[in-house]
Amino acid sequence: MEKVFVEGNEAVGWGALSAGCDGFFGYPITPQNETTNWFAREFPKRGKVFVQSESETGSINMLMGGAMAGCRVMTSTSSPGWGLMQEGMSHIAAAELPCVVVLVSRGGPGGGTTRHSQMDYVSATKGGGHGGYRNIVVAPSSAQESHDLVQLAFYLADKHRTPVVMLSDGIVGQTAESVEVKTLDFGPLPEKEWAFMGREKHKSKMGSFLISSGGMPLITPYPTYVSYIHHLRDKFQEIADTEVRYEMYRADDAELVIIAFGYCARSSKEAINMARDEGLKVGMIRPITLMPFPYQAIKEKALQ
Repeated sequence: MEKVFVEGNEAVGWGALSAGCDGFFGYPITPQNETTNWFAREFPKRGKVFVQSESETGSINMLMGGAMAGCRVMTSTSSPGWGLMQEGMSHIAAAELPCVVVLVSRGGPGGGTTRHSQMDYVSATKGGGHGGYRNIVVAPSSAQESHDLVQLAFYLADKHRTPVVMLSDGIVGQTAESVEVKTLDFGPLPEKEWAFMGREKHKSKMGSFLISSGGMPLITPYPTYVSYIHHLRDKFQEIADTEVRYEMYRADDAELVIIAFGYCARSSKEAINMARDEGLKVGMIRPITLMPFPYQAIKEKALQ
């Protein structure tokens, strides 16, 4: 374990390296360029893949190819680039391909500005583009969590065969802090027997199989579209049952509970401490996973 003093966007790179990421495909866009710069500088000299694509549309399709080959791959972008990735994201979710997208959100609408914002919350958690896709979303509030949660994102992606979005923002991404660089162990994962790695690498010697749906290949063993949709429903119910993560801050006796994530949650802690000093019973529930969302924890606190 070592300590480095880096911005949150750079901590993403160190976390991805700790997670065993094989490749990064990206296109420059503020306020996440420090992430792209980190991968451009650090990955080639480590024998790993870095590709600057011609656009965000290119990035997401390269990500799809890398994930389909069974590699741990990721990209990063900001809000306008996220919009350009939506068709690819929908296909990746449909094909159940594990990968990570770091989304450092901007203000809006349109191109917006690089000021702090949480305006991509809906498209990240409810599925943008077409097809109503779903994916896991995690939200860091510090550089250390940017490092740690990108590792969790890779683990959850492989565990559930789904893309995972890490929703950050300009303040978290561009604030420099001390970060402990270390590999986190979340437990065993299934082998990627579904991946396109060549027939000789498959135990069954049958290789991967492909089902085409509307011109898009789906790596799925489900014989009908209805059974496939039922499978996706059941999978995301399992995720909702098992992968909720949140932080309680001074909420045990709170009469007013704030719900906040990302940099807003971090700044809210100081406001809560000030309120407590004045005798006001204020606390906070901070969702760490935005999808699945900690509905039950909030409901229980609201009913107290």
